[in-house]
Amino acid sequence: MKYVTIFGSARLDASSEHYQKAYKIAKALAAAGYGVITGGGGGIMEAANRGAFEAGGDSIGINVILPNEQQLNPYCTKSLTLNNLNERKEALIKDSFAFIILPGGFGTLDEAFEVLTLSQAGLKEHKIIFTQKSFWEPLVEFLDSLGDMGLADKNGYIIIDDIDEILEFLAV
Repeated sequence: MKYVTIFGSARLDASSEHYQKAYKIAKALAAAGYGVITGGGGGIMEAANRGAFEAGGDSIGINVILPNEQQLNPYCTKSLTLNNLNERKEALIKDSFAFIILPGGFGTLDEAFEVLTLSQAGLKEHKIIFTQKSFWEPLVEFLDSLGDMGLADKNGYIIIDDIDEILEFLAV
């Protein structure tokens, strides 16, 4: 089975458009035969695990012990709890062939830059999809403005909002 890791904010509730988007993407991924991996927490992670779970797919949560937050959501069919963020980030990346990055804060940016760096350095070949263009467009413009200091391969990532297009991109 091929796995897709979904990154995004832990602090959004079910009424958020980003939560709803993560849910729909993960449900479509599971229906197409992909396994879904998240950080196992709330917000977008919960939405993605829930979508995969409700579609009958693999819904994996890689949890981490944090002082004030991060409890495993109930939609994980498999889970692993780690002691630190670096181990967790490695586990989130290790088995996935693609990454879908939804809106989030510093943790999401850290995860996004990790997969971009691995791609740039040629250490991991994978597909990186930013979704929710209106949120990510300023960051992508910044990355594009770096010229030679940025990604040598501008095809290292793509922005796609349409779920059918995401599935098509993953199938290639």
